[in-house]
Amino acid sequence: MSLVNFRDPAVLADPASRWIRPGTLFRSAQPFPAADADVVAQLREHGVTTVVDLRGEAESSPEDWAAAEAAGIAVVAARIEPTNDELAQAMRTMTTAADLGAFYLLMAESAPQALAAAVEATARPGGVLVHCAAGKDRTGLLTALLLELLGVPAEEIVADYARTNEAIQQIWAGLADRNRAALNEVEAGRLVVPAPLLEAPAGAMSAFLDLVRTKHGGAAAFLAVCGVTAETLDAFHAKATAGTEAAAGAATTARTATAVRTAVSNAAEVTA
Repeated sequence: MSLVNFRDPAVLADPASRWIRPGTLFRSAQPFPAADADVVAQLREHGVTTVVDLRGEAESSPEDWAAAEAAGIAVVAARIEPTNDELAQAMRTMTTAADLGAFYLLMAESAPQALAAAVEATARPGGVLVHCAAGKDRTGLLTALLLELLGVPAEEIVADYARTNEAIQQIWAGLADRNRAALNEVEAGRLVVPAPLLEAPAGAMSAFLDLVRTKHGGAAAFLAVCGVTAETLDAFHAKATAGTEAAAGAATTARTATAVRTAVSNAAEVTA
């Protein structure tokens, strides 16, 4: 079975290739039930040479990507596991799309090493697939950070995120057999999911992007604080913009490096 919720954000978010080259970055849900010959064929067809798995350890299995690895496709585990007390409290009190966006930022802030590993993997040559369980939340926040890093307008990033709604029923059906226990709390004998998490509300991604900008100064600065180097950010930018209008941006590279230096300096002042 081919991957659910699979797409290239560049195709719809940037059809004119102003900011990102098609074939650079892909997103999807996890394989249902595991990668098979159809999934391997799908990845090869789109030039995917690296898979970045954002799921927690309890959600994943070595068999999930065994067929892809046997076919020579690298798999990088960059585990974002929403397990701390602050995230649990945010989950319990979540009622609105804005709450979900705030939860995304908390989740990103809780996993700097995983985010750094994921971004480093996306800078590798070839197409890179990023996925979590649904391909919505962790995948959505990482994709949003990468697209903002490239200068894709917020409204296009939000629209790309919301496209997951087109596959949401298929996603939940696929997760039902295997991952409910890993993704939900059990309360009074039933599984509980906050309403905003059951969809991909545009307001959640709008809130997340606003928070990244107001609290951290944007994607480049936030990723720098997470430990992503200027060299990695520039390598991803060069790869993703090759052949686009943004490729002529020596100034963009300079801005990225400046943002990284500023973020690292600010972080050092805070911890000093």
